[in-house]
Amino acid sequence: MRRSFLFILFATFSLLSFGQIEKPISWTFSSRNIGTDESELVFTATVNQGWHIYSQYTNADGPVPTSFKLEKSDDFETVGKIKENGKLVKEFQKEFGVEVSYFSSKVVFVQKIKLKKPGVTISGSVNFMACNDQQCLPPDDVSFKIKVKNDKMVVAEAAVAEAAKPVKTDTAKGAVEVAQRPDSQKVQAKIQVDSLKITLQAPAKDDTPASLWAIFIMGFLGGFAAFVMPCIFPMVPMTVSYFTKKEVSKGKGVKNALIYGLSIVFIYVVLGLLITVIFGSDALNSLSTNGVFNFFFFLLLVVFALSFLGAFELVLPSSWVNKADSKSSKDNLTGIFFMALTLALVSFSCTGPIVGYLLFQAASMGKLLGPAIGMFGFSLALAIPFVLFAMFPTWLKSLPKSGGWLNSVKVVLGFLELAFAFKFLSNVDLAYHWNWFDREVFLSLWIVISALLGFYLLGKLKLPNDSDLDHISTPRLILAIITLSFTIYMIPGLWGAPLKSISAFLPPMSTQDFVMSKTEASEAVQTNKHKYVNVFKASSLGIDLFFDYDEGMAYAKKVKKPVFIDFTGHTCVNCRKMEESVWPDKKVLKYLKDDFVVIQLYVDDKTDLDEHEQFVSKYSGKSIKTIGNKWSDFQASRFNTNSQPFYVLLNTDGNLLVKPQGANYDPAQFAAYLNSGVEAFNGKTDFPE
Repeated sequence: MRRSFLFILFATFSLLSFGQIEKPISWTFSSRNIGTDESELVFTATVNQGWHIYSQYTNADGPVPTSFKLEKSDDFETVGKIKENGKLVKEFQKEFGVEVSYFSSKVVFVQKIKLKKPGVTISGSVNFMACNDQQCLPPDDVSFKIKVKNDKMVVAEAAVAEAAKPVKTDTAKGAVEVAQRPDSQKVQAKIQVDSLKITLQAPAKDDTPASLWAIFIMGFLGGFAAFVMPCIFPMVPMTVSYFTKKEVSKGKGVKNALIYGLSIVFIYVVLGLLITVIFGSDALNSLSTNGVFNFFFFLLLVVFALSFLGAFELVLPSSWVNKADSKSSKDNLTGIFFMALTLALVSFSCTGPIVGYLLFQAASMGKLLGPAIGMFGFSLALAIPFVLFAMFPTWLKSLPKSGGWLNSVKVVLGFLELAFAFKFLSNVDLAYHWNWFDREVFLSLWIVISALLGFYLLGKLKLPNDSDLDHISTPRLILAIITLSFTIYMIPGLWGAPLKSISAFLPPMSTQDFVMSKTEASEAVQTNKHKYVNVFKASSLGIDLFFDYDEGMAYAKKVKKPVFIDFTGHTCVNCRKMEESVWPDKKVLKYLKDDFVVIQLYVDDKTDLDEHEQFVSKYSGKSIKTIGNKWSDFQASRFNTNSQPFYVLLNTDGNLLVKPQGANYDPAQFAAYLNSGVEAFNGKTDFPE
């Protein structure tokens, strides 16, 4: 049983280690003629350094062999098996316990076919598994379509007609179909091979470590806040005294306290892992932009806030607590573990709202390990004090006594949760274009909540569970000053002040009804009839924005300017921060207005595409029905990433000028990034490999 548990735990961590999209294998599909009615399909796999792909004929008890599936057709038939051309390596791999066969560099697979008609389109897919020395990716499928024309079966007229066809570019997939070109010296023209090349750009530099650190810090602060809540803080002396009782040696007491702390960490981290394993990162990320779920979470946060404000108390079923508490009486490791579990259950009324908010925030950031890392930070902050006080029990004397201040902590957190609840409602409003929560409406709510919090800290408001306030302590007074100052700071935002310090949380400036600093340029932009102009707001900075990739690229070719693609989202906090604090910089704004064609693609917008524009993604197999679906699929399939903001600089042919990048809050560095794109477009620099 123990071995099975360890195996499952190891497998779970292995699965969760993939925090970004890995594409170490790229494929090219083509064909070549070898006879009157025979051709060969050529499948070329380019393998990134350090990775390998398995042979079709590797041991089936080991990794997944590479396999090809061709859709059946009366237009052709296969001849023999698929051949492999490459440097084959055979070795015993202890991870699989068998000898495996793989290729660690370029490998070409060839399938001979017999044609029944001059021209056919062959569709299919390849299933393969990629591994390196540290990890294996889940088996992946890549679909393909290969057009095959046999030169000896095509008349000259057909060849000329084919040659007249223009090159077609599938911008949503980056796939290029090369037009047929005849050999004019032959009566029966020789048509060169059609090929479909699927090219996936290398992933941009990922910000996963930074994001995970942010989640950890958020969790740690949440854990510290939970520790000073009335459900936990008064339990500290009683719990510590259990570990330091007279009949127990100091060493054993510290050991037991350490086990108690580790048990707390284990309980909450497992909770985080379960959330990810059950739902998956992609599902949680999708839920974060789902209108129904965001509205539900808004209501849930309001309930949590009202609980903290004293309207009622949230408790788990008493049978759960009693059962855990009965097992905690055992004087062994199991008993200590159930003591920690009892703490988690008993303190739910205080920790539940914090844990719920942390889990949602961590999951919605799109990081697979986010919920687990958030819970690790939370539980660590909760566990460390118990261990330290057990090691140094005299420190207990320096702890402030329990009292009314503990309830004040709950109330302050209640005000904060109420404020953040409206952020989730704003997400829904933006994604579905309800236009309920314009920027000034959102700010009005925050100003009122902040002012009420300031008055509460000054003792001007008294809530149900508050004790009488004889005097205002110095920390409370300082916090009241900060809160009321913040209230005054937000007021100019009602008239369009940028409020850069909180711009990441506010709806975009473009939703503001009244902006004193609105320029003639920004008014002029609103008259441009670009596609989706009725869906998305015009730029308040005077930038001429396109919201459709094809339209923007066509305009870029017309005016001969490089392209700046902004993959963004209504719910993207970092996107708003970039737009409100970096884009207005004079140098940055000049580049965006004068030197680039700016295409802004919202990956979470819920506006339905026209019926003729809807399709099934060849990349993910999902139905693409909304604008957000379309651009999210485009970003993932073309650039191998699903994080926002994500900035891409292209030339007029759709090729990268410089490596894409994410948020950079230094205006000078971002301006330098834009300048490098302009110089590359003008031929002054080459794209860095």
